[in-house]
Amino acid sequence: MIDPKDKDFQAKDTYNIEDLLGLLAFLRSEEGCPWDRAQDHASIQENMLEEAYEAVNAIQLQDDAELCEELGDVLMQVVFHAGMAEERGAFDFSDVVTGISKKLISRHTHLFGDDTALTAEEGLDTWTRNKKLERNYEKTSQMLTDVPRSMPALMRAAKLQKRAGKIGFDWPSPVGAREKMLEELTELEQELSRRELAAIPSQDKEVERAIQAEAGDLLFALVNFLRLNQIEPESALTASSENFIRRFRSMEEIAAENGIDLDSGLSLEVLDSFWDEAKRREKE
Repeated sequence: MIDPKDKDFQAKDTYNIEDLLGLLAFLRSEEGCPWDRAQDHASIQENMLEEAYEAVNAIQLQDDAELCEELGDVLMQVVFHAGMAEERGAFDFSDVVTGISKKLISRHTHLFGDDTALTAEEGLDTWTRNKKLERNYEKTSQMLTDVPRSMPALMRAAKLQKRAGKIGFDWPSPVGAREKMLEELTELEQELSRRELAAIPSQDKEVERAIQAEAGDLLFALVNFLRLNQIEPESALTASSENFIRRFRSMEEIAAENGIDLDSGLSLEVLDSFWDEAKRREKE
């Protein structure tokens, strides 16, 4: 057993997975940290998502140093949850490692079995087929239910559509998806018109439910249209959000150059002029 309080341990140049397991166990012990000891799976579930997003952000930035750090944070979450499970007698870290190793072998039957896969797509198809067999899925709907509700909505919609497409339930081209998207937009506008005609719009629950449903249908159709045009919806929207932040920052700079505070209650016309200037400068 390692002793995390040992000065030689604390001064090591490199650490291994056993060291990390020991550290997390120490943090959860009576001698460790009160905060770490107080946590359970539910209390830190958001941390897992946050660390995963930060790792993806490092990948998108192509920042190797940041990626190395963020992958460590993700690994810490895995070790943390495995340690808490071990305390409950449910499973431990070695079970996690064993489980994923067995899965990699059983799903790659084109490498460890009799199947053949010469392309990336064929490899993915083999993985999906083996997954269905292992989980005893008899219907595609079971594969759809398997997509976690905790995933970002755009990402989840795209994944559902891809899985349904595996049995041919998909538009043969983006043209049909585009028509469906425009159809959903029209239906949403019709429901919004109903709201405008309502005597007390905010209290008409039927209209509000219909608007919510049509808004969801429009977003789902838009995801389909983007997907069929080989555009990943989540990444596209993330990039646009970053563009918005960058241009807004540029707007503030342009306003400051003119001795104006952007938060001083400017008209939309003035704000739009700053926005257009920010876009123009981006193209220079």
